[in-house]
Amino acid sequence: MEKKITVINGDGIGPEVTAQSIKVLQAVANTYGHQFSYDYALMGADAIDKTGSPLPKETVDSCLQSDAILFGAIGDPRYDNDPSAKVRPEQGLLQLRKELQLFANIRPVTSHAALQHLSPLKNKHLEGVDFIIFRELTGGIYFGKKELSEDGDTASDTCTYQRFEIERVAQQAFHYAQKRRKKLTLVDKANVLESSRLWRKVVQAMAPIYPDVTVDYMFVDNAAMQIILYPSQFDVVLTENMFGDILSDEASVLSGSLGLLPSASVGNHSALFEPIHGSYPQAAGKDIANPLGSILSTAMLLDHLGLQKEAHQVREAVNWTLLSGFVSKDIDPVNSYSTSAIGDLVAGYVTRQGDQVYKTAHQQVNQSTII
Repeated sequence: MEKKITVINGDGIGPEVTAQSIKVLQAVANTYGHQFSYDYALMGADAIDKTGSPLPKETVDSCLQSDAILFGAIGDPRYDNDPSAKVRPEQGLLQLRKELQLFANIRPVTSHAALQHLSPLKNKHLEGVDFIIFRELTGGIYFGKKELSEDGDTASDTCTYQRFEIERVAQQAFHYAQKRRKKLTLVDKANVLESSRLWRKVVQAMAPIYPDVTVDYMFVDNAAMQIILYPSQFDVVLTENMFGDILSDEASVLSGSLGLLPSASVGNHSALFEPIHGSYPQAAGKDIANPLGSILSTAMLLDHLGLQKEAHQVREAVNWTLLSGFVSKDIDPVNSYSTSAIGDLVAGYVTRQGDQVYKTAHQQVNQSTII
């Protein structure tokens, strides 16, 4: 198989974690006989520094011509601390979502047994946690009309949704539920918001088309509480843009580390894959960031390309590193491995297809010997 992948390193730790995903992709290509070509493009603060724009036209063109997009991270404290900045890194990602019509963000949330001690939740609440959040990505308050009065004392952001925007992301969520435990939970605020009432009407009208899927409805404040109290009740969670943004970040604590969670953004053109963590500028260039969120996003990329066996092998390699204690500083501050070392380990596991080499021989990884 030959595929073209646009690689957007982005800001902060983006280049470091993305480099590990490229290692893993190359291991997959070499092991399974595929050919991946990479076109590196700019977005975010890096793009502003080099071109003056957070999303150069060349980046959009590359993405439209690729089979998939691998993205690192976006954001820079220079802009975070300057609310008056007219051009901001995040504008690039929002614009790219619009240009590619990436209307659905898919975020798996899984609890890893080896890391349950890192979660603020008790172990009994983490057993069996395995759900997916479907977040609508191109509508709602983030893209609605924004107004600021002339005196600067009054501001408004309009939350707007159209029926077709809800239907297309709901359809994807229903299809995922059919492949999983056949349960879908719509999260809204239909007791207060007119836009939420439209979400509920649309999903209720669609539910009979999927008679094998059980649908329930939950207000967002209750959902935020239930994710902490009883997270294993969820299978597929469907919600609008802002609610999905907040809930998926809340759910990230269930895994034990924000650096572990992947995501996919899909729509009418090439799909984009990225870890959900931020740019973490304090760690940039230090080779200490957790690359597993990016690597697991690469597994989702492989699934998207129809390479399920290869994706399974990558996930198996990630699980092996966690169970073996080959983890980054955010997981174990004392006995940690570097970003690049973890990338080497995952790529090596894929290349050897999980054989006994790592268990029976000394392996040299970034100056360290693993026994």
